Amino acid sequence: MTDDVTSRPAPAAPDRNVTGAAITLDAVVKRFKGQDKPAVARLDLEIEAGDVVAFVGPSGCGKTTTLKMINRLIEPTEGRIFIGGRDVTRENPNTLRQSIGYVIQSGGLFPHWSVAKNVGAIPRVLGWDKKRIAARTEYLLDLVGLDPDVFSDRLPKDMSGGQQQRIGVARALAADPPVLLMDEPFGAVDPITRVRLQDSLIAIQHELGKTIVFVTHDFEEATKLGDKVLILSEGGHVEQYASPEEILTDPATPFVEEFVGSGAKLAYLTVTRVRDVEYDEIVTARIGEASQGVINRARAAGQTWVVVVDESGRPRSWPSLSQLASKPAVSDYLDRRLPVIAQSSTLNDALDAMLAASQGAALVTDGRGAVIGSLGIGTVTQTIQTKLADVRAEEYGTSYENYVEGSDTSPTPVVAADGEPHVVVEAESQVASDDNGSGTQP
Repeated sequence: MTDDVTSRPAPAAPDRNVTGAAITLDAVVKRFKGQDKPAVARLDLEIEAGDVVAFVGPSGCGKTTTLKMINRLIEPTEGRIFIGGRDVTRENPNTLRQSIGYVIQSGGLFPHWSVAKNVGAIPRVLGWDKKRIAARTEYLLDLVGLDPDVFSDRLPKDMSGGQQQRIGVARALAADPPVLLMDEPFGAVDPITRVRLQDSLIAIQHELGKTIVFVTHDFEEATKLGDKVLILSEGGHVEQYASPEEILTDPATPFVEEFVGSGAKLAYLTVTRVRDVEYDEIVTARIGEASQGVINRARAAGQTWVVVVDESGRPRSWPSLSQLASKPAVSDYLDRRLPVIAQSSTLNDALDAMLAASQGAALVTDGRGAVIGSLGIGTVTQTIQTKLADVRAEEYGTSYENYVEGSDTSPTPVVAADGEPHVVVEAESQVASDDNGSGTQP
């Protein structure tokens, strides 16, 4: 981490690190006793190694049933399931589950166990030695953004919901499984924490390259996290299985079009990432540095504020130069309302962060939380305006200039609010009033 972080356009994505395994569902059927219709009628599905695939659809479409059939928490009635080329329907289900990570809503932690003991649960079952388990636990806690020295000995009840969910992800990854299954993993946390957990998962996936399958009711979450999205209708029928961009711009069936909604093309904004746009240079300062030296460095770079970072390069505050000058050395003050976004954040996330903090910009961080630049609200709104213009040009072919008189007989839409009626002065009356010298400037 250097003192100056220069402007960086969206970086080219490096080759992915893939440690996951491909998943194949071959003519999988699930019938529950006492039900006339199968929960999953017949499902053929190919999930590539290292992909994140989101299952979405209305209640009763079989998405959770399908997820649980992969690790055989629910046994398929017919068909076969392959993981990394192995027919796992022929394996011992308990052994299979030990080789697959599984994350449920609220983390599903053992409440009477410490964080370290929760994370090391599967490695202990597999016979790992204590030193190896301790090293793996420390690595994973750091990976999910929790200090091992602070959290290892805590009980779940002493942590927030978001922290518990991070521990749940760490525990699922403890034995280094090739496949991670997630059932509504972020459904029980508040919206701000949910966004941070989503970004954390993207950063983890970038580093580890697992094959991740997750169920969600939130289509926006599916488009943000998924390399591909599987939209199911009743009976596990595949309506569309494609990238988020393809689903948003080219729905395959009327069902998908209705499920995604009339704003599908505008929803494309939710898959535009911070890494896809240019962000601005910043100047950083370390706690304890002489304020005047930092001020001189910032002025030389044309900046009017700096970002104070910790020893890991993570942002603590962004004081103005006048605020810096109020103290002889850079303070260790922590601004808890600091708007911070990840490279994987969507532009919607970025705008939300800025508005929540009443700021005109947000700090951009890498996969480990180190600050690498800033993104201004102007860049976000310009990108949105460009996209809106494209959408309007595509959806509304008629404009004021090319409209043919009398070709649209639709009544004027009425948009009104409760309260006193607003008096509208007719144009001719207004002109007469102006001629009498009593008109007002509109």
